[in-house]
Parts: sequence; C-alpha cells; structure tokens
Amino acid sequence: MTILNDLDTTCGMTDDEMTERFKEAIRIDNEIKKIKGLPVAGYDEDKRMPYIEYADGSRKYAE
Repeated sequence: MTILNDLDTTCGMTDDEMTERFKEAIRIDNEIKKIKGLPVAGYDEDKRMPYIEYADGSRKYAE
C-alpha cells in the first residue's frame, strides 16, 4: 500500500522517485564541480566522517 501526500498528488511522483531524482541531481552537480576544479563535500562511510575532496584528489576530513 502506497501512502500519498500532497507533494505526490501535486507533482505526480512518488517519494521514492523524488528521492532518486534528488540523488541524481547531487551526483551531476558534484561531477560539474570536479570538472571545474572546485572542492566537493562527501562522507566517508568507513571512517564515519565528512570530508572535502579537492580537484587533485586529496581529502581533508572534518575535525
């Protein structure tokens, strides 16, 4: 059973579809930033820490 909220009925999309579109938009934005040489924020699941990754591939973890 799928529960619809006002956003679903207005846009005609499910919550899952909206989530997938959001994730794809973030991925595309990060690719554009990398191409332009701008830093990209991320999260390291192994270390459980946020980081900023620079164009040269180096990472600076939050303290």
